[in-house]
Amino acid sequence: MHLARRFLAIGAAWAAVPLALRAWSAPPAVAASNQTMRHRVVIQISEDDPKTMNVALNNAENLTDYYQSQGDQVRIEFVAYGPGLAMMRSDISPVKAKLEQLSGTMKNIAFSGCGNTLRKATISEGRKISLLPQAHVVPTGIVRIVQLQEQGWSYVRP
Repeated sequence: MHLARRFLAIGAAWAAVPLALRAWSAPPAVAASNQTMRHRVVIQISEDDPKTMNVALNNAENLTDYYQSQGDQVRIEFVAYGPGLAMMRSDISPVKAKLEQLSGTMKNIAFSGCGNTLRKATISEGRKISLLPQAHVVPTGIVRIVQLQEQGWSYVRP
């Protein structure tokens, strides 16, 4: 008799699992209805291609506009390394004006340039290379992306 009660209890517990899972996985809109949802996006720039850089900058504008229209917020960080560091270089950036404009009007956007790439470019070009004033140097670009992803940031590579 004791064994039969035990099996009934286990059966009842298993029967409740689908109901608990359904309640736990409520749609995000319902779960977030009473609080402001904060989105975080890291955008990788690793190619020296003005078209790709412009697409990335446009992505940041579109993300910001969309979430603001929803009464929400988004933080965006561009991380440039390798050939993509050209985006943030003060001497050769093909998107300097657009980057400056976004940085001036959208305070939710940050620009990070890879220190390793900067150091190697300084050595190979035999002169000091600097980034635009809107950009700051991180020790390693790829590590910065990994760190942000480990903190729950969404990753985009245009």
